[in-house]
Amino acid sequence: MDTHSSIIIYNVTVYSENQTLKNGYIKLTNKKITEIGEIHQYVRQPKDHVIELSPSYKVIPGAIDVHIHGVNNADAMDGTAEALKTMARTLPKEGTTSFLATTMTQSNEAVEKALRNAGTYIEEQTDADAEVVGIHLEGPFISPKRAGAQPPTHIQDPNVTLFQEWQKAAGGHIKLVTLAPEQPNGLALTSYLKETNVVASIGHSDSTYDQVGEAIEAGASHITHLYNGMRGLHHREPGVLGAAYLRDELFVELITDGIHCRPEMVKLAYDQITSERMILITDSLRAKWLKNGTYDLGGQPVHVNDTTATLADGTLAGSILKMNDAIKNTMSFTNCSLEDIVKMTAENPAKQLNLFDTKGSIKIGKDADIVVLNENLDVEMTFCRGTLSFKKED
Repeated sequence: MDTHSSIIIYNVTVYSENQTLKNGYIKLTNKKITEIGEIHQYVRQPKDHVIELSPSYKVIPGAIDVHIHGVNNADAMDGTAEALKTMARTLPKEGTTSFLATTMTQSNEAVEKALRNAGTYIEEQTDADAEVVGIHLEGPFISPKRAGAQPPTHIQDPNVTLFQEWQKAAGGHIKLVTLAPEQPNGLALTSYLKETNVVASIGHSDSTYDQVGEAIEAGASHITHLYNGMRGLHHREPGVLGAAYLRDELFVELITDGIHCRPEMVKLAYDQITSERMILITDSLRAKWLKNGTYDLGGQPVHVNDTTATLADGTLAGSILKMNDAIKNTMSFTNCSLEDIVKMTAENPAKQLNLFDTKGSIKIGKDADIVVLNENLDVEMTFCRGTLSFKKED
């Protein structure tokens, strides 16, 4: 196909930023969305490459996964360009067009290696794959009481100076940090993150409800994987969970695999938080898209079966959830609409990461990061910045 031609996805339902077009079309030119309209408005140009489908097919903005460690035997902590390339090439299969390469609690040397690698990769990446739009630093500034699958031996108190060194190593690309603000110097780091336009996320935290309030005052605006790795809800101490439900300042991540939290708890969270503040994540490991077996997570063996990844002691260790399955599960568990899904997978993460001027919705002038779903909500095609990155085999 001529590189100067436009791609037209024709006769589909388009979930654009401001309306849903039942018999619509969308035009992609030079990495951008250049036209959206109803099919009777389309005027064919000589170099247009038309993909004609049917209105049962739905076009939505590509998902932005703000919390993902690995996929397809690659992990951000591998510290290699090849690992990030594997992640970027695989994720369009599940409808993800952008992501934050997510680190985990390890030695300072291992974390710094992963950060340097990701920073370099971000500056040199190509357009044909899912885009690494930044780094999510998960740990080591967390609570030993809420370690989960994060190795306790490498947990340390929040440290502004160390974070500054790491941000320099990452080329300024750390966009989100999971920390426990109740730990010594936690509020100081939270404030610093806010000052430098990095999202401070409360996670792996034993904070009380009031301590979360203090963290919000200091600049926290996000909750890492709701329910998991946090002080839960009690009628005399609402904890981190209660704050996630009640504080409108917070965007809230949720893993909707039905394992990290039961379907009923997904519905409870959705009913309380709504699609205005929820962000769907996968928190997936290198074992995603691989067969059952034993894999590595931060030097720990992780046992994977059809649905679940656990440490030897049974602790949940991330997920093997695909974003497309997160979408289907969430709709099933909550009865939400596809418009709500678009908010939770694209709009909200784009707004939280300050990317909404270029990503997160289908609008003329934005990046051509789009996903075509069939009538069963399976991914048929994914375009990353206007390039066809995945097409389902017939």
